[in-house]
Amino acid sequence: MVEEQGRQHPRGGGRHARRRFLTLAAAASAGAFAGMPRAHAEQRRVTPAGFPFTLGVASGDPLPDSVVLWTRLAPRPYEPGSGLPPAAVVPVQWEIARDEHLRDTERTGLAVADARNGYSVHVDVRGLRPGSDYWYRFRTGSWTSPVGRTRTAPPPGATVSRLRVGLASCQQYDEGYFTAHAHLAREELDAVFFVGDYIYENAIDPRAGARELPAGSRLPEVFGHELATLEDYRLRYALAKTDPDLQAAHAAHPWCVTWDDHEVSNNYAAGVPQDGEDAGRFLQRRAAAYQAYWENMPLRRSQAPQGREMRLYRRLRFGTLAQFDVLDTRQYRSDQAYGDGWQYPGPASQDPARTLPGHQQERWLLEGFHASAATWNVVAQQVAFSRRRLTVSGPSRLSMDAWDGYPASRRRVLDGFRARGAGNLVVLSGDSHIHLAMDIKKDFDDLRSPTVGVEILGTSISSNGDGMDKPEDWAALLAANPHMSYYAKRRGYVVLTLTPTHARADYRTLPYVTRPGAPLATEASLVTQAGQPGFHPA
Repeated sequence: MVEEQGRQHPRGGGRHARRRFLTLAAAASAGAFAGMPRAHAEQRRVTPAGFPFTLGVASGDPLPDSVVLWTRLAPRPYEPGSGLPPAAVVPVQWEIARDEHLRDTERTGLAVADARNGYSVHVDVRGLRPGSDYWYRFRTGSWTSPVGRTRTAPPPGATVSRLRVGLASCQQYDEGYFTAHAHLAREELDAVFFVGDYIYENAIDPRAGARELPAGSRLPEVFGHELATLEDYRLRYALAKTDPDLQAAHAAHPWCVTWDDHEVSNNYAAGVPQDGEDAGRFLQRRAAAYQAYWENMPLRRSQAPQGREMRLYRRLRFGTLAQFDVLDTRQYRSDQAYGDGWQYPGPASQDPARTLPGHQQERWLLEGFHASAATWNVVAQQVAFSRRRLTVSGPSRLSMDAWDGYPASRRRVLDGFRARGAGNLVVLSGDSHIHLAMDIKKDFDDLRSPTVGVEILGTSISSNGDGMDKPEDWAALLAANPHMSYYAKRRGYVVLTLTPTHARADYRTLPYVTRPGAPLATEASLVTQAGQPGFHPA
């Protein structure tokens, strides 16, 4: 995708702003490739024959003066190629405005969607006003996209009185409806942090699924096998993104995304697959999955995969109130000890050389703590950070796939956080398909050990189906882990509210997802005070 930096417009009324957008569209249609790289100028230009914005629109990674706008053209989303030629380009106009009717146009521009990048569009709009709401849309040929809303971050160093973000993860299409996203779309939020498992790589069996596949999808050829190729992954994203509730949540808020394992393959570790897959073939599969992930997420062009790797970890700041460190705990980790799963810890898992985020990313995280002047230091990542025992006394199995399988790595992060004098640690997690609220202890084996921060582990959007009000292990898990203050096994998400004095976590739940239309409830609200880490009821 090639982007022409947008034009900035003086403020103007509706007819004039609309005329500017249509004039830009006409000019682009007449000479879309003027001044663009020769590789695109020589490619065949096409206009989609059907509505191309079937996957909706999205925005992401807000900065004080910038935000990413995203869409991907797919007139026939459930077919290989999505109804567009295997080698061509499509000119796409974009517009961003200060009002929801797009009359007060701020900037417009032209992008080129090409087949090589799945006809995706990633526009890094610059020159925006800090801490401001914007609305945006795309156009190609006679087709106009839905309108999305986004918001820039506050100015650097600004005093911010409140920040509200959503935490979501784990949306397996065939295990439930994305109703939680419909509720998420209606929240008043500055951003959504999605911490992994946006898609699942499994073969879909329509006889066993909790929801029907959309009309027009060719199940046996397209969705009836485990993902392996770039086209496979592209089609699975299309399946998820045609969901209207997911589209609504993307259109309502800017998203900050990171992946976990199922965007590639269950519980993979760096270049090591879980199930004995050929290493070379797996790296090719991982590269295809990374490419498809970038194509389908509101990420900047600078984050596109380079060879078989893709740097996803990054840092976002919201004035002096909060610093968000978004991690990637899959691409660089040591292989899981003792064959993965829940195992008794031992010398292999406790080896100091083992790392979950990779040594380079660990150093980057600790350097960020050292430089931070934020009231709240929030780490958005994938798997459970805090200790999770299964038994009250004696040895207990621990998850080798979570930070419990990498205790030396966790210790370095916590020691580094304390040594660098950073304030108020909050860790956001997903993966486990349950709600958990946990105090992060300096030493989880000592109940009197100081509390270093809090962890908010959010449940799934749909994965594992409906869940239950009080699972069978509810009392045992809370007894075995005194640092836990809330545990639930329903679907939903979390709303985190940050202020200069406290952080509040509201755990939203749905009673069911195996049929649409579930109502929303807030099952728990917990607060931690700035300078006094530890959860207590709101």
